[in-house]
Amino acid sequence: MRAISCLFLLFGLSACDTTETTEEAIEAPVESSDPLAAPADVAEPPKDAEFTASGLASKVLTVGTGSEKPAAEDTVEVHYTGWTTDGEMFDSSVERGEPAKFPLNRVIAGWTEGLQLMVSGEKRRFWIPQDLAYKGRPGPPAGMLVFDVELLSIKAAPKPPAPPEHLTEADPKATTTASGLASVVLEKGNGDTHPSADDVVQVHYTGWTTDGEMFDSSVKRGAPATFPLNGVIAGWTEGVQLMVTGEKRVFWIPEEMAYKGKPGRPQGMLIFEVELLKILDPSEIQKRPNRPKAAKPE
Repeated sequence: MRAISCLFLLFGLSACDTTETTEEAIEAPVESSDPLAAPADVAEPPKDAEFTASGLASKVLTVGTGSEKPAAEDTVEVHYTGWTTDGEMFDSSVERGEPAKFPLNRVIAGWTEGLQLMVSGEKRRFWIPQDLAYKGRPGPPAGMLVFDVELLSIKAAPKPPAPPEHLTEADPKATTTASGLASVVLEKGNGDTHPSADDVVQVHYTGWTTDGEMFDSSVKRGAPATFPLNGVIAGWTEGVQLMVTGEKRVFWIPEEMAYKGKPGRPQGMLIFEVELLKILDPSEIQKRPNRPKAAKPE
């Protein structure tokens, strides 16, 4: 269950509710020194909060020591505590004593946007509208959510390779098969066995359309793809069988070997840079291979 907690934030506990009785305290609520206690302004953003165009509100609590801000693809390490607007704490890495790590584009929209405003060492309070949180889905906390977040570190996402020089047509040095599939070896492999169509392989890849737009990349996600070669587009099935382990190759895949003009998929000839990491032994094969998004069969 622990793995679920990262940004689903389900471990709910009642927050300590401190009530000041003096007239001065009512006019200017004093923050509790307890990091798990609901902040005095939990019900709504204060006047000095900053607002973005999306409606996300925030306030810097501690100025950071870093200079770089994370990008959406980066992995961040944070400490956080979250409350609903009635002051109930529903999750806290602080309470667990263990910071959370996650890719910034894999969490609720308010976090993805908000943490990109921060630098390492900064602590900030966010008031996240429901539309940027869980959108009223049954189960997760409802309504506007309030988070105190401390950004501990940023791990930059791997940078995908630049598009090949030749995009609209194959490199003149490319080898072309009878089907029209063209390829150029970028790095020779260290293996001596080619996969068959029935094998399961593990690869890193990046794909572009002929205008140079990258539409998918396991490199950018930082996670290789694992899939049966007979379960992807024809250009991949044929092309990866030409490779050996450790080899890196660029493919120019004609549309009829890719998505054949199917709506919603990348159109026309596609260009892929593929590195064959491994041909899996049957004992290593998982029940649910992680297929490359852009190379799934029709």
